[in-house]
Amino acid sequence: TIRTIPGVIRPCITTAIPVLNGGMSILLDVGINSDVKPDVLYQFGILGSILAEQIYNIQNPKVGLINIGEEEEKGNLLTQSAHQLMKDSKEFNFIGNIEGRDLFNGKADVIVCDGFTGNVILKQAEALYTLIKRRNIEDEYFERFNYEIYGGTPVLGVNGNVIIGHGISNSNAVKNMIKLSVDTAEAELTKHIRKVFK
Repeated sequence: TIRTIPGVIRPCITTAIPVLNGGMSILLDVGINSDVKPDVLYQFGILGSILAEQIYNIQNPKVGLINIGEEEEKGNLLTQSAHQLMKDSKEFNFIGNIEGRDLFNGKADVIVCDGFTGNVILKQAEALYTLIKRRNIEDEYFERFNYEIYGGTPVLGVNGNVIIGHGISNSNAVKNMIKLSVDTAEAELTKHIRKVFK
C-alpha cells in the first residue's frame, strides 16, 4: 500500500487545461475529494505548484482559486475561508480568485478547487471536445483537449510515483501515460513534495 506523504491531508489528481497561448494550466482536484476543508485547498496550491515546476517547467506558477467572482468576499464558505488562508501564502504565488471564463486564457498556471467542481469542469471539457469531433470541426487548439495526448496524471501527495489514466484509455493514451511516468520518476516529484511537507 502506498500511503499519503506525512503532512499531506488529502492526495489529489490533476488535469491539464490547454490555454490559448499554447501553454497549459493545471486543474486540481478533479475527482478524489468531493468535500474538502479550506486547509486542503491550501495544500492543493502547494502540490499543484510543485507539479507545475517539476514536470511542466513553469517557474513561480500563478495559483488561482476557482470561484464565482474575482472579489475576495465572493463564493461559498469554503472558498471564502480558503481565500483567507491562501492570500498571504509564502509557499506559492497566489493571484486570487479566478472565474470559469479564465480557465483557458492562462490567467493562472495552477487552478485550485474541490474534486466535485473539478470533475464537473473536466467532464464538461471532455464533452465539448466530443461535440467538436462529431461536428467534424478541425481545430489545432481544441485537439489539445484529447485525453490521449496526456495519457494520465500523477496522484499528488502519495508516498510514491503513481499515475492514473482514463478508464477508456487506448494504446496511444497508455503510451503517453508511460512517458509521463518516466518524466515523473526522473523529476523525482515525490521527493520534492516530501521535502516541502517534512
